[in-house]
Amino acid sequence: MLCWNRAAVSISSTVPLARWLWVRHSCNKLFVGGLSYDTNETVLKNAFEKHGEIIEVKIICDHVSGKSKGYGFVQFSCESAASIALKEMNGQLLDDRNIRVYYAHKS
Repeated sequence: MLCWNRAAVSISSTVPLARWLWVRHSCNKLFVGGLSYDTNETVLKNAFEKHGEIIEVKIICDHVSGKSKGYGFVQFSCESAASIALKEMNGQLLDDRNIRVYYAHKS
């Protein structure tokens, strides 16, 4: 899969929607929610890797019990792979659960 990076573009802080759209579309990391508590990182990676090269897969777990919190992140090597994966995987069945996929963003 051919991947490309956008050139840096300066967006005025007076246009928050435009900035949000730029950040949203320049992201290669996806949030995956609605995961089964039994879904592990290998299963998640296998489900997403057909859309492009994956850098990292992380399922978030409770620090005390070690059990999954039902969500995680998939980071692709390029933006175009993440975009395709988001479109193709959002709402799909994974371990008998319909998953939700969004662009991850820093808070």
